[in-house]
Amino acid sequence: MNDTERGPSPPPGLRRTVGLVGILNLSWFGVEFFVALAIGSVSLFADSVDFLEDAAINVLIFAALGWSALARARLGMALAAILLVPAAATLWAAWSKLGAFVAPAPAPLSLTGAGALAVNLLCAVLLARHRRAQGSLTRAAYLSARNDAFANVAIIVTGLLTAFVWRSAWPDLIVGLAIAALNADAAREVFEAARGEHERARA
Repeated sequence: MNDTERGPSPPPGLRRTVGLVGILNLSWFGVEFFVALAIGSVSLFADSVDFLEDAAINVLIFAALGWSALARARLGMALAAILLVPAAATLWAAWSKLGAFVAPAPAPLSLTGAGALAVNLLCAVLLARHRRAQGSLTRAAYLSARNDAFANVAIIVTGLLTAFVWRSAWPDLIVGLAIAALNADAAREVFEAARGEHERARA
């Protein structure tokens, strides 16, 4: 199969699903980003950039449905690099936080995390039945939504911990760095899957 050959038609509903997931991610990015800036939260900043990255991934998947296996594998490797963007942005935010080491407001932190959790759980449910439909592409979208849900639970707990146990910037900073590590691991999984698809397609 050469690069110009098209792959099989995508499963019914997949294009509509990734389009809806992309819109949901872009919408919540705006909410979370402005709350993160308002309260000075590294974990919310990391998660908001992740929502923007998720929106980009789903837009790319939307465009790539029906491409050849080789072309999809190459895009999958590119998506792995995109998954590293939130990790890099979080490291920058964490470094900046050290200059103004103040705990974020716990109530907006937990409430925004709860909203993000609802959005990500909905996205994960929508993508779950399609996660193997287009190889590493839909796997990237599903893994990102799933990992984000875990991160959102951690953000909610961070807000509660900051409010009732430890009034410090450390819980928020630690969770933000953990989210960065989670995205880096997802990038590794997607890259390995895409590389395997690339080798099989070339063979």
